[in-house]
Amino acid sequence: MEYLIPPRELFIDGEWVQPICRKRIPIINPATEEAIGDIPAATPEDVEVAVAAARRAFIRNKGEDWSKASGAVRAKYLRAIAAKVTERKSQLAKLEAIDCGKPLDEAAWDMDDVAGCFEYYADLAEGLDAKQKAPISLPMETFKSYVLKEPIGVVGLITPWNYPLLMATWKVAPALAAGCTAILKPSELASMTCLELADICREVGLPPGVLNILTGLGPEAGASLASHPDVAKIAFTGSSATGSKVMTAAAQLVKPVSLELGGKSPIVVFDDIDLDIAAEWILFGCFWTNGQICSATSRLIVHESIASELLDRLVKWSKNIKVSDPLEEGCRLGPIVSRGQYEKILKFISTAKSEGATIQTGGTRPEHLKTGFFIEPTIITDVTNSMQIWREEVFGPVLCVKTFSTEEEAIQLANDTHYGLGAAVISKDPERCDRVSKAFQAGIVWINCSQPCFCQAPWGGNKRSGFGRELGEWGLENYLSVKHVTQYVSPDPWGWYQSPSKL
Repeated sequence: MEYLIPPRELFIDGEWVQPICRKRIPIINPATEEAIGDIPAATPEDVEVAVAAARRAFIRNKGEDWSKASGAVRAKYLRAIAAKVTERKSQLAKLEAIDCGKPLDEAAWDMDDVAGCFEYYADLAEGLDAKQKAPISLPMETFKSYVLKEPIGVVGLITPWNYPLLMATWKVAPALAAGCTAILKPSELASMTCLELADICREVGLPPGVLNILTGLGPEAGASLASHPDVAKIAFTGSSATGSKVMTAAAQLVKPVSLELGGKSPIVVFDDIDLDIAAEWILFGCFWTNGQICSATSRLIVHESIASELLDRLVKWSKNIKVSDPLEEGCRLGPIVSRGQYEKILKFISTAKSEGATIQTGGTRPEHLKTGFFIEPTIITDVTNSMQIWREEVFGPVLCVKTFSTEEEAIQLANDTHYGLGAAVISKDPERCDRVSKAFQAGIVWINCSQPCFCQAPWGGNKRSGFGRELGEWGLENYLSVKHVTQYVSPDPWGWYQSPSKL
């Protein structure tokens, strides 16, 4: 078979390297179910080689080449990467859409965000120089004290398939800005744009070994990275179940981790809103990126007085969403990323029906699409708190609806979950929005919107949605170690012990 995608290899020490086992993983276009290429399958042996390359890069020339270089030096490379991403935007967006199924317009938006994120962390890298040796005020004049911020070391970055290049950038950009060297392990379900990032790094002359990219299966490549003794930190985005395994592996070496995991986020809608404006944000919050978002506000909690009318609007808006091949103009909902995920979502919907829930719209394959992993935008009512569809993350275009009568009831329903990533409230009452925002048990809150994200602001959750924050200055701190230095500046002896010369 002649593949449509040119083959790539593992990226280790600035070079393309075949995996030691020579195995490869097929790339399946989720819109056609056809194989369009393949990626190398890294094994623990490849992880060893990549970690060794990253260690060499970290200490090369006593660190002066990268880890101890000025932030301005690292910023130059980050800006060069950003420029190349912008230059290749059209190609990268198309690859992303073909690989993971997201609409082309979304993928293009992602590439803008990728370039913006590298630019942002270039600025922060430069700012690090001025923050070194920040003085600490002490109560004793005989001492001076200051703080150094140093790169934590070699880091392992494990990323998901829903935003392949953007989620990788959320980790790669701050890690490199901090002076770390890294091994990136993207999801085997969508790795193509991450391998193109490797090509960009070669083109801009990023020093060998600073960023290594290993594609492959989680149990082989990802697990080996998490448990490797020479990897100083793991940053992981993915499911809560896998995050728990990563944390367990890292704990054996007392290795720090940051985890951005699953979610079952609520969107609370009060009765003082514009129905059409609310309807669009509700659907955007759940169906954006084909519903495959960890922060998706997939639990709609709506005031009982407007529930029927709002539901009618939601059904009409949903039926107007263009479901198609992601490369088609105007596509707003593409295919699910893989057959496994597709079948899992359909099973969720089937179970909801068997438990007594009502499918108001969707719940199956669109009639006009005979192949591909497509699922219509789905809205489910008559759900109870104990139903699987209400409590577990579906990771697909499925919105569940419950009603409330009081603000207290709405907050209770919103917080009744193991997760705590995002939450949204829609109301024209600013004081109510403020109260509800404070009451939400979530790391991210949206008021009168859902899902907007900016690289300048922190991102992360509570409870089983993980811990640690990405993006903003918080994202950079993830990859820095704080060293406190204290100096005795008095010419006088300390005087705690009696000097032998005075006996």
